[in-house]
Amino acid sequence: MKHAIVLFAVTAAVLMVVHAAFGYAAAYTLAYGTVVAMAASISATFFWLWYQRQTPLALGMGFSWLGTTGVLGWWWLYQILERPVAMAENSGLFVFVSAYFVGAVLHFRVVGRSLGWGSLVLLLPFSGVLALTVLRFST
Repeated sequence: MKHAIVLFAVTAAVLMVVHAAFGYAAAYTLAYGTVVAMAASISATFFWLWYQRQTPLALGMGFSWLGTTGVLGWWWLYQILERPVAMAENSGLFVFVSAYFVGAVLHFRVVGRSLGWGSLVLLLPFSGVLALTVLRFST
């Protein structure tokens, strides 16, 4: 735990120094680019673990981290490329959101099974998101 706290403090300090020295855009670009690279590595690791049949959660985690890679990578590139119009409201982003969704559903199925619950119980929070979205766009 001590190492994790030190790593957290050092990382936060480095990003704050980059922000102070080079501005928000530089710190944002560094932070998001690093997260995208880590997420891609983590996703690949989980897909490898799934392939090796090491854990039942691996496929869900692989898809979840693939979604992280894609969504954050999209926004990172959007900033790097200076907000191109072609990316502003492009439905291609939803491919990566779908990977997130698949990962969550697969993960919830394993967790639900281990708890003796049905898979749908763990999806109940999404009904709130659906309700708020319908309310927002139906008026």
